[in-house]
Amino acid sequence: MIRPEIEGLYAISPDKADSADLITMTQKVLAGGARLFQYRNKTANIALRLEQARLLAHLCREFNVPFIVNDHVDLAEEIGADGVHLGQKDTSVTEARRRLGHGKIIGVSCYDRLELSVGAERQGADYVAFGAFYASITKPGATVAPIDLLRHAKQKLHIPIVVIGGVTSSNAMELINSGADAVAASHALFGARNIQSATEKFSRLFNQTPHSFPHSHGLTNDLT
Repeated sequence: MIRPEIEGLYAISPDKADSADLITMTQKVLAGGARLFQYRNKTANIALRLEQARLLAHLCREFNVPFIVNDHVDLAEEIGADGVHLGQKDTSVTEARRRLGHGKIIGVSCYDRLELSVGAERQGADYVAFGAFYASITKPGATVAPIDLLRHAKQKLHIPIVVIGGVTSSNAMELINSGADAVAASHALFGARNIQSATEKFSRLFNQTPHSFPHSHGLTNDLT
């Protein structure tokens, strides 16, 4: 079985205690064309995270969109998520792979550091994320990454590159043309007046890209 391509719009949930509201908003994002979805809630307790993750995982399956859990390998393992996204202070790629298996997606935050991405790929990560590229409402004070980093990373890496941090439908094109395979967004989607329309606008950007990069990002189960 081939893993899903890591490409297009990568939606990330906001911190939200109202599960019903979160589900309604996420449904609009998925209907708008998000290709991946990450559950991220830094304020929820264990019980709420479990409740929301189960509901969102079910919704993502209905839309055939990979469901990724931020940080919590144990939660991803418990609900059978499609993968996990790790920060540098979280579980290692090696340990996450051991626990989740070779069929799951593992992404790693690499901030503004190319050497971290090279190490993550070597350890078996399926994608790396760089950012923030712009001021971020979701993560104020985040390290700023230069856009040139994407061009350098494209020359070094053989796995997909995700960009994150203050990305909007107005500024995303420069990042895509510089080598980003996927664009992660949270506030630009969930904070929009019309969530589905905002998502559709973002998704259309990937049909306009003039660039063509040589390496393939099909992810197969024999990657470790």
